Amino acid sequence: MATRRTRWQEAGNSENFGKRFADLVSAGEDIDGEARLADTLLPRGARVLDAGAGMGRVTSALLRRGHEVVAIEPDETLVRQAREIYPGLPIEKRDILGLGPEDGPFDLVVCVGNVMIYLAEGTEIEALRAMRAVLGENGRILLGFHLQDQPSHARAYTAAEFEADLSAAGLRVDLRAGTYQLHPANEAYGVWVLSRAQSEAGR
Repeated sequence: MATRRTRWQEAGNSENFGKRFADLVSAGEDIDGEARLADTLLPRGARVLDAGAGMGRVTSALLRRGHEVVAIEPDETLVRQAREIYPGLPIEKRDILGLGPEDGPFDLVVCVGNVMIYLAEGTEIEALRAMRAVLGENGRILLGFHLQDQPSHARAYTAAEFEADLSAAGLRVDLRAGTYQLHPANEAYGVWVLSRAQSEAGR
């Protein structure tokens, strides 16, 4: 069966994305905002999955904070660049949709940087179910993406549409904010902390 092309593949801008973040790293810019929030959600030495890891910046930051991190990224160019910028980074060329319960359990799944709005059309609920499947007993998902002014080829995904999809995937909203510094929810950017819905918790 043919694999559906993702919106990220349609955009074809992995080289530009990689260069932009490589320049930020070289310039010493703060690119750890998502990782700082993720760290506050975790006990020390937690197990984390960075789903759609891109350049590996979140993985690297969480490793420095003492966590065990597995990074997956389906874009071969970004995997290569991540290994160049962060030698020894534990990153695999792999898609979220290929996750299964045997890959877990994780204390936290991090899925940030517009991953959700670059998925292949119609796979959003499947991706959310895959991330839910690898959660530990009290595991959570930290997820964020642009609600407005989306990058080229990305989906226009409203908060209401997303929350309907996550409910269909057996997840619930524990927290919604507008930034990774937990400013109030807004219509420009969405940050969510998710966990299994109560009816799913025992499965």
